[in-house]
Amino acid sequence: MYQVKCVTVENRRELPTVGIVSKQMETGNHTMVTEFIILGLTEDPTLSFVLFTIILCIYLVTVSGNLSTILLIRVSSQLHRPMYFFLSQLASVDIGYSSSVTPNMLVNFLVERSSISYLGCTIQLGSGAFFGTVECFLLATMAYDRFIAICNPLLYSTKMSTQVCIQLIVGSYVGGFLNASSFLLSFFPLLFCGPNKVNHFFCDLAPLVELSCSGGDVPIVPASFCSAFVIIVTVFVIAISYTYILITILKMRSSEGRHKAFSTCTSHLTAVTLFYGTITFIYAMPKSSFSTDQNKVVSVFYMVVIPMLNPLIYSLRNNEIKGALKRQLARKIFS
Repeated sequence: MYQVKCVTVENRRELPTVGIVSKQMETGNHTMVTEFIILGLTEDPTLSFVLFTIILCIYLVTVSGNLSTILLIRVSSQLHRPMYFFLSQLASVDIGYSSSVTPNMLVNFLVERSSISYLGCTIQLGSGAFFGTVECFLLATMAYDRFIAICNPLLYSTKMSTQVCIQLIVGSYVGGFLNASSFLLSFFPLLFCGPNKVNHFFCDLAPLVELSCSGGDVPIVPASFCSAFVIIVTVFVIAISYTYILITILKMRSSEGRHKAFSTCTSHLTAVTLFYGTITFIYAMPKSSFSTDQNKVVSVFYMVVIPMLNPLIYSLRNNEIKGALKRQLARKIFS
């Protein structure tokens, strides 16, 4: 059981409570929650320590792997091309995406009172939506880049000029900002009348809506519409791009040319399959078909594990990155 304190302008009164103190303020006929309790992945202390160790290692690999990718692309002149420019942006976004939830989750494994302020919850919700959306747009941009490179190689330098690349990146970040804004616009009007236990390991909109006492007037339409729009548009761009890429590759007479074209796409296709497969499970599958615990596990995968896997996928399956890494290491060793 935790304790809930309600404060009115006229007096103080204590309500029956359960376990941890939760800060709330009563305004009018509603209670304004100023702090949320994050239930997390488990309440078992032993399992919490094990998960803390595993996720800490994953986070360290995520940060170091993506930073290494960014630095390698920056210092290697052979990688100064649009494809790797987009990859460096994806690495930056992966660091931000993982950092939006992982540090707070790690702290919650070690403390008894796993709480987050209303402001902290707002920042976490907005940053998660922002980086997740930017990742969607970047994956679509990278698919378009491969489409131009394979289907229109003679026009590649024109259609993927520095100006065009910058515009695509700016557009991705603007799209992320707009979608994050729709999540915050859906969150701010929510009224919380007492219950403040978020059944997740971070502040996601769905469990927050479940806590709200706003009833049928909950304005979640902007977030739902924008999220659906982002997923539909980016999946459409990726699907169309790879349809044309496949047609072009099948028309190639040289088996070596087909192999080289396929090799430039496999890393990106792997990253796309992992990312969109998990978010489809979360947002497209009927809620009755999976449990809250399954939802949490899948969320851990696409918010914590995938940002770690992306640099490994691109480095292990890309000969140019492996070659650039070997040259840089040789230069450091023999310099």
